[in-house]
Amino acid sequence: MGHSFPMPNLALYAVCVLIWGTTWFAITAQIAVLAPEPGVAIRFALAACVLFAFCGLRGIALRFPARTHAWFLAQGLASFCASYICIYAAERHVVSGVVAVGYAAAPLVMLVLARVFLQTPMSRRIAVGGVAGLAGVALIFGHEFARMAASPSVLRGATLTAAAVLLSGLGTIAAARYHRLGVYGWAPLAWGMAYGAGASALAALALGRPWAWSWSAPFLGSLAYLVFMGSVAAFGAYYALVRRIGPAKAGYNGVVTPVVALAVSSMLEGFDWTGATVAGVALAIAGNVVAMWPTASRQQPDAVESVM
Repeated sequence: MGHSFPMPNLALYAVCVLIWGTTWFAITAQIAVLAPEPGVAIRFALAACVLFAFCGLRGIALRFPARTHAWFLAQGLASFCASYICIYAAERHVVSGVVAVGYAAAPLVMLVLARVFLQTPMSRRIAVGGVAGLAGVALIFGHEFARMAASPSVLRGATLTAAAVLLSGLGTIAAARYHRLGVYGWAPLAWGMAYGAGASALAALALGRPWAWSWSAPFLGSLAYLVFMGSVAAFGAYYALVRRIGPAKAGYNGVVTPVVALAVSSMLEGFDWTGATVAGVALAIAGNVVAMWPTASRQQPDAVESVM
C-alpha cells in the first residue's frame, strides 16, 4: 500500500546527502525574512500541496484509517513541525557547525530509539561508525567552536539543535511504525507534512509571529528549493531508505551531509581547508563506510542492521 522511489538504496542515500548538504544556505535566506514558525508552516504547506496534487494526478489513494492517521500526525508534529522550528531557531543563534555536529549524532540517536520503540537489535558496528563520524564532523568544525565560546547564545542554540535531532528521530520512528502496517510512499508523506504545516501555523498564530513575505529572488528561490528538493525529493528518498534499511542506517546521512555542506561552503563562502579539516573528512567517511557496509545476514526490513 504505497508508492515510493524506484531507485537503488545508494542512489536514495546520495539524494538525501546532496540535497540536505545544500539546504543550510537556503534556510538562512528564509530566516532573514520569516520567524521560524511561519517559515516552517509555509514550507511544508506548499510541499504538502505539491504531494497531494501529485497523488491526485497519479491516482494514489489518500484515504487511510484513523489509526494510521495517528502515526501521520505524530510524524508531522515531530518531523515537520517541532524539529524544523528548532532547526530554524538554532540557526539564528549558532553557526552551522553546531547544527551539523548535532545531526552527525543522528545514527546513534536512531539506534537507541529504534531499540526502545521498535525492539530492533542494537548494532555495535553502527555505533562505532556513528562515533567515528561524529568525531570527524566535530574535528572539521572545531575552529568554529573555538570562535563562538564567548557567545551567550551558544547554549540555547546547542539545546535547540539537540532537541531537533531527538524530535526528528521520533518522527522517523512514527514513519517506521506505519511502514510496519504496509503503508509507505507519497501519500503518507503528504499527510505528515500537512499535519506539520498546520501545527506550525497554529504555533505561529499563538505566539503572534508576523507572516512576512519577500518577492526577492533569494527568498523565492530558496523557498522553491526547500519545497521541491529539501522537502519533497529528499524526504521521499529518506523515508524510502527508512523502510528498506532501517532508521539507524538511514539516519547516517546526517554524518555525510555536513561534509557536502563544507564543500559548498568552500565554493560559495571561501571556507579555508586545514589539516584538521582533511582529517575530519577522512574520519567521517571512514565511519560512514563502517556503519553502512553490507552484512551477510538478512533481517527484518526495519532492523537497524538491515542489508543495503
